[in-house]
Amino acid sequence: MASSPAEMAIFERVAARGSFASAAEDVSLSPSAVAKLITRLEHRLGVRLINRTTRRLALTAEGENYLDRVREILGAIEAAESEIASARASPRGHLRVHTFPVIAVHHLAPALPDLIARHPHLTFDFMVTNRNVDLLGENVDVSLRVGPLEDSGLVSRKIVDLTRVVCASPAYLARHGRPAKPADLVGHTCLTLSRNPGSASWPFRIKGKLTRIDVKGCVSADSADMLLQLAIAGAGILRLSEHVVARSVRAGLLQPLLQDAQDPKTYPLFALLPPGRHQVPKVRVFIDFLIERLGSAPWRTGAT
Repeated sequence: MASSPAEMAIFERVAARGSFASAAEDVSLSPSAVAKLITRLEHRLGVRLINRTTRRLALTAEGENYLDRVREILGAIEAAESEIASARASPRGHLRVHTFPVIAVHHLAPALPDLIARHPHLTFDFMVTNRNVDLLGENVDVSLRVGPLEDSGLVSRKIVDLTRVVCASPAYLARHGRPAKPADLVGHTCLTLSRNPGSASWPFRIKGKLTRIDVKGCVSADSADMLLQLAIAGAGILRLSEHVVARSVRAGLLQPLLQDAQDPKTYPLFALLPPGRHQVPKVRVFIDFLIERLGSAPWRTGAT
């Protein structure tokens, strides 16, 4: 007979994966064994936790309440075990991290060797994608998200506040001239992110008033990295997060524009975690490292 924590873990996997067969893969049991265990759990608790149909599984109201408590308990168990282990050893274990390509390429990849050197018992699996992932369903320990967060029941920690920078390559500016005021952008080729609503309407602060300039160009893309390389190659004017363009600006590949009219509004970069995970040492050191490296990074270009 499975112990209560084991039953809880299997129930959590069934709820997250939506089927006995998928959960069985995660816990190395047969689908029939998982189904029998859930039935036994329901009999012991005296309530139905999952409604079964030929097409799908769905939690009952009692099952939803039980799942919330189960995740808290499992997180507390993992944190307690990790804390005991960390008393005699450095943080260890496997971390599954979701991040956007621009963060992965420009910041995590250069910084990660330092973290691994500090904590050699950590291993990582990075999901690098622009889509938002289901942390619980896809076994993700940490997900990096930009902008406002939905009330999802997940734990969040802010890593850094970011702003956006308008810039272009010296080659582009030599050919087409430097815009002296935001309104001049309507006569320039601009590069925009196609996945972001309103990405072709750039905000500026002019005489204390927010003004939007509608820009256009021959290229848009859902990849900030592609737009960055196009801007460096002289294809147009770019407006991207400072953490994406800062290295290219410092190298002289791009020049900031219209800084006196820069919209001061910031947007946050968050780390999202399943409930209870923020206390696990391996997660905690990773988040602290992100805050150290990204939160204190010299984003500001210092150019005018």
